[in-house]
Amino acid sequence: MTDRLADVPLSWPVMDSEVLYDGEWVVKIRRDTVHRPGHPEDAFGRLVVDDPGAVVILAIDDDDNVVCLRQYRHPVRMRLVELPAGKLDEPGEDPLLAAQRELREETGLAADDWTPLLTTYASPGITAEKHVMYLARGLREVDRDFDLHHEEVDMTVERVPWADLLDAIFEGRVADAPLITAVLAVESLRARGQIRPPVRNPD
Repeated sequence: MTDRLADVPLSWPVMDSEVLYDGEWVVKIRRDTVHRPGHPEDAFGRLVVDDPGAVVILAIDDDDNVVCLRQYRHPVRMRLVELPAGKLDEPGEDPLLAAQRELREETGLAADDWTPLLTTYASPGITAEKHVMYLARGLREVDRDFDLHHEEVDMTVERVPWADLLDAIFEGRVADAPLITAVLAVESLRARGQIRPPVRNPD
């Protein structure tokens, strides 16, 4: 019998840590000098991006449409199809409250039903940033109460049928990792009968 498959906490010794960037945004960049346990002679450097983490919201309406955003992302020079998402304002912030805030600010929507989906590391080779993902249902319109800035000013909100979004994923037309992860997680849970698709409104 094998052990239950799971990630386990582990911390290698850090000999030195230098902050390289601590600027206007929420992230910091540092350089750690680490070594394997018991082998201080084998020290090496690693760049680490300190990030408070983010929330991602898969919001599905009563007609099985997903609330998606189209937003310009400068590092990849593309206008991506994404889910509502946002940074935690500070380490330790309640991710559910952050998710509710981000859904309201980015889409002008609130949800009556919130289900935790997954928590993933965004890119563990360089950052401990976590993406905390929620399924949001029972959508209703609310006041946005938020001023959009920079790329957000050009952001658009649309509702995409579930089947169309799956097609876009499998045909390689969308590439945002949190969107793909959340959608395929719910598709898998639906196939297992653990999440029921919403009952469609009669025509």
